[in-house]
Amino acid sequence: MNFIFFSPHFPRNSADFCSHLQQQGATVLGIGDAEYDQLEDKLKSAMTEYYKVSSLENYDEILRAVGYFTHRYGKIDRFESLNEYWLEQDAAIRTDFNIYGTKTDFVYNLKQKSKMKEFFRKSGVSTVQFSTGTTRDSVDDFIRGTGFPLVVKPDLGSGASMTYKINNEAELQQFFDTKPDDVAFIIEEFIDGVILTYDGLVDIDGNVRFAVSHLFENSVMDVVNTDNHLYYFCLKEISPEVELAGKNILQAFDIRERFFHIELFKSNKDGRIIALEVNMRPPGAWMTDAINFSYDVDVYEEWARMIVHNEVGGPFEGKYYTGYASRKRHKPYVHSHEDIYRAFGDKIVHYAEIEEVFSRAMGNSAYQFRSADLGEVRDIVGYIQQVEEG
Repeated sequence: MNFIFFSPHFPRNSADFCSHLQQQGATVLGIGDAEYDQLEDKLKSAMTEYYKVSSLENYDEILRAVGYFTHRYGKIDRFESLNEYWLEQDAAIRTDFNIYGTKTDFVYNLKQKSKMKEFFRKSGVSTVQFSTGTTRDSVDDFIRGTGFPLVVKPDLGSGASMTYKINNEAELQQFFDTKPDDVAFIIEEFIDGVILTYDGLVDIDGNVRFAVSHLFENSVMDVVNTDNHLYYFCLKEISPEVELAGKNILQAFDIRERFFHIELFKSNKDGRIIALEVNMRPPGAWMTDAINFSYDVDVYEEWARMIVHNEVGGPFEGKYYTGYASRKRHKPYVHSHEDIYRAFGDKIVHYAEIEEVFSRAMGNSAYQFRSADLGEVRDIVGYIQQVEEG
């Protein structure tokens, strides 16, 4: 199998995917904008060849790179970045070179939030009410039905960038007065609830081969907008309602041979599971590593086995709850890094500084830790993120 990995040097865990592809027998070919000498040794040893371009945004350069690899190695079997930002470009290359996977005619159903809603309806899973009105007057009927608060976000995009909670008429008017003209927004009802994810691997025949669930109790939107710290948990088990909703959504989208990351609300008001959005890529924010720590598995290896051989191990059993707790430089924390390790060193499985580009959502640094007891994991979050009063 000839596998082109686009941007293999960023984010950091791309090297793990490349390494396991190579171990499974794939010919791994990289296209990136970093100098070869700057790549880590694990990535260098995984790739048969690396093609440097001046800019990952320059489609003509990417076309030439893929053409070069095709001439040198034969037909390209897969082209992937596993990165939300590059999904459209991935699809365009697959379309131009007839490579297996999502093509240009479908990719916007996976990127554009308003288009996702039709597939959620097809799946039978409740979804968030929305409007794509572009003027203040055009959303009057919608607001009469939902009331405040509301959430506004770019219709096309990922993460919590330019995502805001609107609490009243004045804030709504300010949004319409100041929003950029070149960005299409979607307005949604505000759901008071927690986010539960359905994450895993679906094979080339559409079968879910591995799945897990994460719990977010604080909103990433609020974290970004208030420059706060983030925490979440990888759960030992998937609730039946999350699994049913997740599988129905995957079937509606007819997604195959991919990682999936589906975000669902669980309403605090009535307990309903409500579809928020889909991301057909590995879950971010260290969640792939959280999966490994919770299930004592190597999800990078399982993905590579599925891609190259259509095989996945198992059965998989969750053994731990894995927590993630970030810290921000501007916050006066009660406990030092040394205090945290003295108190919970036997539970901490990972600590690192965060790349600056991700720090607004993920923190400037973060800890991962695990325990068979969810209560203990919650206590560790509280200890790490306790700030001085006053």
